[in-house]
Amino acid sequence: MIFDAHSDLPTYIYEEREKRTRVLESEFERFFPNVSARVMSVWSRPEKRPTILRYALEAFNRIFNDVIESERFVIVGNVREMDEAIKEGKVALWLGLEGGEPIESLDILEVFYGLGLRVLTLTWSLRNQIGDGVFERTNGGLTNFGVDVVGKAEELGIVLDLSHINEAGFWDALDITAFPVIASHSNARKLCDHPRNLTDEQIKAIAERDGVIGAVAIPSFVDKERPTLERYVEHIIYMADLAGYKHVGLGFDFVYYLPNWSGKSVEGFESEKDIPKLIALLRDRMSEREVRAIAFENFRRVFEKVVGP
Repeated sequence: MIFDAHSDLPTYIYEEREKRTRVLESEFERFFPNVSARVMSVWSRPEKRPTILRYALEAFNRIFNDVIESERFVIVGNVREMDEAIKEGKVALWLGLEGGEPIESLDILEVFYGLGLRVLTLTWSLRNQIGDGVFERTNGGLTNFGVDVVGKAEELGIVLDLSHINEAGFWDALDITAFPVIASHSNARKLCDHPRNLTDEQIKAIAERDGVIGAVAIPSFVDKERPTLERYVEHIIYMADLAGYKHVGLGFDFVYYLPNWSGKSVEGFESEKDIPKLIALLRDRMSEREVRAIAFENFRRVFEKVVGP
């Protein structure tokens, strides 16, 4: 089983439902081969910032409608629902926000929780009312409101995702919360020096909280010169050796389907159809127990602890 901790499919669904219905159903074999559970993250797109709350609500609604039109998916709110969906042969979908721009108040965060939000990436790569992203010139940590958001998310049972946030905000979040956190789609900066990747200290800090880092398959985060499947595996092995295999997972962030994406794919790992090749390479380097943990069980453990059984 595969737990993909980060997918931008909501962006695709949003655009496609302007033209048609049953988006996920009609492209099931394209997007979901080998995937049992996936976090569907609504990206707080910079061009949507003037009306970001409206956009996020519309995006959630379009996901709901698309799932209703198919019998192959279930939007889940806890681990029991995920396990039941998978047992029934369906794909379990968790709802996330990639960037807290729509969270204009704690009341709105609570509304999103009621709509199914279970994963909150505090920032995208730019500044918002919660804190600074990794591409900001300054290195501001969490704002006062950001501190309140972290506390409210902990109270509600929302998984905090520290991918995209800058280092000051990263350490602020860990100072505030006692819960496990995730970095849903990040790699090791030691192997690829990119601000979106994590330092060794950050990787170990997430592990010390019993959290998980989802290895990401964006080429520029894998290797600056030759991003290959083998190099992607090296990131997984490196983080597992550094922090323990129980603290590494998968957060592919495939974006090949987005019309404005101009980047290349990781060589040998272009889409979900290549997941068996990844698992085969991991089995060459790790035990079956370790591979199962990285592929699914580690993220399941964190969600059970934070969201609830």
